[in-house]
Amino acid sequence: MNGHPDAAEPQDSLDPRLQWRAARTADLDGWAALIARTAAVEQPVWFERRADLAQVLDSKKNPAEANTILGFDPAGVARAYGRITKNPDGDKAIGYGCVDPQWQGTGIGTGLLGWMEDRTRQRFALDAVPGSTPKLRLHMEQQHTHQASLFEDAGYRIVRYYNEMHRPLGDGFPETVLDEGLEIVGFGPELHEPVRLAHNEAFRDHWGSEPRDEEGWGLVVNDPLARPDLSAVAVEQSTGRVAGYQLASHDEVSAVSRGYKEGYTDLLGVRREFRGRGVAQALLADAMRRFAAAGMDKASLDVDSENPTGALALYAKMGYVAVNTSMAWDKEL
Repeated sequence: MNGHPDAAEPQDSLDPRLQWRAARTADLDGWAALIARTAAVEQPVWFERRADLAQVLDSKKNPAEANTILGFDPAGVARAYGRITKNPDGDKAIGYGCVDPQWQGTGIGTGLLGWMEDRTRQRFALDAVPGSTPKLRLHMEQQHTHQASLFEDAGYRIVRYYNEMHRPLGDGFPETVLDEGLEIVGFGPELHEPVRLAHNEAFRDHWGSEPRDEEGWGLVVNDPLARPDLSAVAVEQSTGRVAGYQLASHDEVSAVSRGYKEGYTDLLGVRREFRGRGVAQALLADAMRRFAAAGMDKASLDVDSENPTGALALYAKMGYVAVNTSMAWDKEL
């Protein structure tokens, strides 16, 4: 393995028509262009861009040398890519990737899955978490039926559904009441760590969620699309303790392709002891006002269809409507 115990190497499953190696900084433009070509055909809600891939290359927890693979044609054009991420004590790895539309249907995707699975087994062996079984999770949008066929043929099964929900901003805003003693403030750097801790508490009972360490949280607050000006935090006035938070983003590129501007709530959470006090409703209403003031047409978010906190019903009450479905697929290796 190139003399490095944690380095990825091409597997026999990978198509020999392409030259395979880990991603490097010099590949960023070609790598991003591959994803953009694929997205132009498949029209996903979101796709990785150059700035996102630069963050991938900077990861200490999931070094690119070991956890990415790019396939180049004889002319040196990137035609396929795969990568996995995993927390050292996590119960799953998560896979990402794509194949150039001109090269789809030739077995390259199956080979990439094989590489991801092999790398997942290696990561679980290196992490040596007692009692853990290697597991790879993949995500896809419902309309991408070619991916569903690939996943089914490779032995994956759907384990969760997610709903993308939209709320028009031209219809006014819901009236909400935040309990006395709580207030909503802007989200700034001084709240990055307090909100991280609040997030880990709020999501510890959510399916599939794992605690965010400093590197993982950095990917959230430093995301190229993050909009702290559209985000907010509910705090307890007497203690300054974070009660809840709404972290938002805006994608100018997708606004062009989708034909409307949306403020997207990436994360919404409320600590247990503050639930039932109108925190989530107040944060969502605040988000709508911020989005509208910034010129957005819609507020949007994604929700686990089986969310244990009743979030789906809350969003529907706030005027959000489901417009798209995505799925999580798992395979125990």
